[in-house]
Formats: sequence, structure tokens, C-alpha cells
Amino acid sequence: MKKNMGGTDRLIRILAAGILGYLYFSGIVTGTTGLILAIVGGVFILTSLVGFCPLYTIFGLNTCPTKKV
Repeated sequence: MKKNMGGTDRLIRILAAGILGYLYFSGIVTGTTGLILAIVGGVFILTSLVGFCPLYTIFGLNTCPTKKV
């Protein structure tokens, strides 16, 4: 897997995952919607740690800065 996420994108995903986690674990959002938000937050954390987003590959996006030689 080649990295396709830049630092800013990763930071935004981590912050969004924190917000989603807070909403779920504080009980603000419950039930099926809360569980889906928790799963999305987990996916955001995982993709941020790895630096690769499969959806970016499908849509041809790449926010990772390229090295100029």
C-alpha cells in the first residue's frame, strides 16, 4: 500500500474520529446511529495511522505531498 494521505488530512481525520467517539461514548448519539458513528471513527483512526485510504484510490485522490527530485 502506497501512502495517499497527507499530514493535514490525517490530522483532520483524527480530530473527526475524536468527536465521533465522544458523541458515542458520552451517550449523545445512541443506538444504531451511534454504533455506525463509532465504526466510522475507528476507520478514520485506522486510515490515519496507516496513511492509506482505499476510497482515495478508487476516486483517484492523493493528498500526500510528492518528493521533487
